[in-house]
Amino acid sequence: MNKINTIKEEVKKIIVGQEELIDSLLVGLIANGHILVEGVPGLAKTTAVNAISKALGIDFKRIQFTPDLLPSDVTGTEIYNPKSGIFSVKKGPVFTNLLLADEINRAPAKVQSALLEVMQERQVTIGDTSFKVDNPFLVMATENPVEQEGTYRLPEVQLDRFMLKVLVGYNTLEEELEIVNRVAISGFEEVQAVASLDDLEKIKDEFKKIHVDDAIKEYMTKIVFATRFPNEYGCADIAEFIEFGASPRASIDLYKASSAVALIRGNDFVTPLDVSYIANSVLRHRIILNYKAQAKHITTDDIVKSILETIEIP
Repeated sequence: MNKINTIKEEVKKIIVGQEELIDSLLVGLIANGHILVEGVPGLAKTTAVNAISKALGIDFKRIQFTPDLLPSDVTGTEIYNPKSGIFSVKKGPVFTNLLLADEINRAPAKVQSALLEVMQERQVTIGDTSFKVDNPFLVMATENPVEQEGTYRLPEVQLDRFMLKVLVGYNTLEEELEIVNRVAISGFEEVQAVASLDDLEKIKDEFKKIHVDDAIKEYMTKIVFATRFPNEYGCADIAEFIEFGASPRASIDLYKASSAVALIRGNDFVTPLDVSYIANSVLRHRIILNYKAQAKHITTDDIVKSILETIEIP
């Protein structure tokens, strides 16, 4: 646990605020999940994932998604050598530990599906050969919610591949003053490698030992089921706004993410507080709302909040 705190403190040398984003990156690394981050430009999304990679001493690569990108630009391709008459494999940027897929909704469907396939299968086929991606492997994809011109919206089925969706907002006034002071006066400190892959594996071993009581498991499952059958779980007031509820993958990810949150907080068991802390990030991209919700400006966060307030805490 001390090692997790050490990593967080090292990252905070250059990241001011954004606690949820840092925690989400750690949850993704510990629980083998991928993260979708939505926020306007300039909120340290790239800096955060780069800082995590430096603190752990692992590889980091970034892809700027654009409409003219090809799947091979992500996964890699075979290159023909006319002198030797032989094809050789050139691996793409997905062969790394931490991959930042910047503005993923700017790339066409073929490119998105190529990346999402790697995320799910953790392997890439180039020509006739399949290659395993590195371990750990975490994709942090970003979306800009402001500018939608020339973008390709991720389908709901593909959104479900992400363990968490994090909304990154502006810093507080005090945090922004701190950022200005650091940059203007002395600049940010250099992030040092304070952990290793072996340390991460030990953290993952501790993660597997986190105890989840049966009552907590039932609590998590009820939260997910309330998104599908709100009337049966005392959430009749939100039933008219939900088109489709969360998938079974949501239950699995809520279990894993809550366990990772418990570990980050220094506990060896999951509490309802851990579940409620991460529930929004696990569910907000998995609930599909109808036109009534749009008309009344109801968001998935509103739906999850109502469910958490209704389902009895064990």
